[in-house]
Amino acid sequence: MLIKKAIVNVVALGVVFSMALSAVAAVPAAVNDLIVSQLKSARADLQYNVLAESPVEGFYEVQVEGGPLLYVSADGKHFFDGSLYMIQPGQFVSVRDMRLNGERKALFASRTTEDMIIFKPQGATKAIMNVFTDVDCGYCRKLHQEVPQLNAMGIEVRYLAYPRAGIPSDSYDKIATAWCAKDQQKTLTKIKNREAVANKVCDDNPVADHFALGQRIGVSGTPAIILMDGTLLPGYQPAASFAQILGLTESGN
Repeated sequence: MLIKKAIVNVVALGVVFSMALSAVAAVPAAVNDLIVSQLKSARADLQYNVLAESPVEGFYEVQVEGGPLLYVSADGKHFFDGSLYMIQPGQFVSVRDMRLNGERKALFASRTTEDMIIFKPQGATKAIMNVFTDVDCGYCRKLHQEVPQLNAMGIEVRYLAYPRAGIPSDSYDKIATAWCAKDQQKTLTKIKNREAVANKVCDDNPVADHFALGQRIGVSGTPAIILMDGTLLPGYQPAASFAQILGLTESGN
């Protein structure tokens, strides 16, 4: 119950924070141009996207393409990076995570599932877990062993690929083989069980797209579970814990 209560608190704060962000005016063009110009004067090889005014007065959130989130002064002369936290009663809340909750919710509500490997319950789907996974991750393998139990509780598991070693790598070749297989579920299970499967990487596999997506929405390790409300749950938890977080009992009732 403590886990579920903590998740509910974070989600509630995310709603409040998302409403606050929606009330923030668009970045003035003059400020946007000045910040980008100043940053380009130091590192012209990077691309910068000014997102919004930050909760710190006088600073703006700037995403470096393929890099970190910066907090840059309105005159573009100073910035800091790292995590920015809101101080709330009883906890510190990551501003970036709260902002990403809304983005992740909208993304998974609208994106296709055709490029995912999906394990569905036999009966009605009562909840969904979007899981960024790596075949060489021990806790990913442990979670995969509990997929039948998750399915029995009415939880649909949708896999996306996230080879932690990057692209190219041996991990990429292995997980791409699963996405390129005729029987994706069976092949992914074999690879996660460390059974011998010859690598066969097709040109049109979605692994690179999944990897880039994960990096963009805050995934930094595996397994990374994103719920349909945008909440990101990093790391392995037993199936019963996920059932509690999702408001389900072990029996699925």
